[in-house]
Amino acid sequence: MSTLTKLALGAMGRLRPKPAKGDATPKIALPAPEKTGGIALMEAIARRCSMREFAKTELPPQMLSNLLWAANGINRPDGGHTAPSAMQAYEIDIYVALPSGAYLYDAAGNALQLVAGSDIRRITGYQDFVDDAPLDLVYIADHGRMALIPVGSRESFASAAAGAIAQNVYLFAASSGLATVIRAWIDREAIAEALGLSHDRQVLLSQTVGFPKG
Repeated sequence: MSTLTKLALGAMGRLRPKPAKGDATPKIALPAPEKTGGIALMEAIARRCSMREFAKTELPPQMLSNLLWAANGINRPDGGHTAPSAMQAYEIDIYVALPSGAYLYDAAGNALQLVAGSDIRRITGYQDFVDDAPLDLVYIADHGRMALIPVGSRESFASAAAGAIAQNVYLFAASSGLATVIRAWIDREAIAEALGLSHDRQVLLSQTVGFPKG
């Protein structure tokens, strides 16, 4: 779907998901993440960039598990995550938009839990490339977990946490030969509706990930 078509549908409140491709499995158990390997940190930083052309090839389960763990997985016995969060609120949920459905990443269980049995990729952004890229991540802030943070500061704190997660994804992509781009030009109302979000959950950002085209 073209960007202009999406903008028109979004303005009318009619931007909708597509039917899922294949079976929307209720739960996808992920392989244990590989926590070693990759290139040196400074080299990954040197390679970090945004790319907007993606092959349609789906990420293998092991790479998907590694990606999500790098993004905001649990990396310490006390439950700490790979990305920081003020007051250890860990308010950011990662929703994974796949052709087979939309899933919530369960870091503790290392699994994906189905939340919408439809293909929501095309509503995760107005850009045309999001429709066919194999994977779109959506970062949602759960304000219900931020009771210790003043109400007026919650959005900025959550945005900072989402930014840290996005950078983790960028560095993983640079280290693994993947392409990625963070996106704030999104129809937040359409995403919230498609995911069935409650009023205290805020759509912040989306990020497309996949193998580079060609």
